Amino acid sequence: MTPEAVIFDIGNVLTRWQPEAFYDRVIGEDRRRALFAAVDLHAMNDRIDAGDPFRQTVYDCATAHPDWAPEIRLWHDRWPELAQPLIDGGVRLLHALRAKGVPVFALTNASGETFANHADSLPFLRDFDRLYVSGRMGVMKPDPRIYAMVESDCGIAPDRLLFTDDRADNIAAAAARGWRTHHFLNWQGWADCLIAQGLLTKAEAGL
Repeated sequence: MTPEAVIFDIGNVLTRWQPEAFYDRVIGEDRRRALFAAVDLHAMNDRIDAGDPFRQTVYDCATAHPDWAPEIRLWHDRWPELAQPLIDGGVRLLHALRAKGVPVFALTNASGETFANHADSLPFLRDFDRLYVSGRMGVMKPDPRIYAMVESDCGIAPDRLLFTDDRADNIAAAAARGWRTHHFLNWQGWADCLIAQGLLTKAEAGL
């Protein structure tokens, strides 16, 4: 049975989420390593993804670590660059599904503020039929509650949802609820999955 809707993670599926690579470009690898050893920026970002205010959380962290304050504030001030470049193949698959009339949703751990304020730099965000963002929902993947909230909101049975994510723990949590899943490693593998599920032809998938 063909899935009724396709759900995309965003980071490392539609756009690269590799903050270390951004900092390597901006301050150099050695200084980046020292920064990330001194300050747990990923833990800071987890608080933002869970719903803490984006700018305040980053700037409070900068205040708490004055030796690294300018570098920490870059996480907020230059956020669109942290979330680049786009994964063009993934974005093309999103558009191919929309062209076929397949409902497409996003389920991402992120701050709702980032998407509201930076949609111009990530225009594909406007292409989703539904956008589920952890910072707005107050719960993060892989907590089972976030998947239940998606099911309740969209009204589609779990086994009719097809979900891709780059993190195995997020995929496992969705599969435990009965979702169809694909562990995203590259856009070509995701394209093969969409073809196998009867959603796209090989030509439509760009293969």
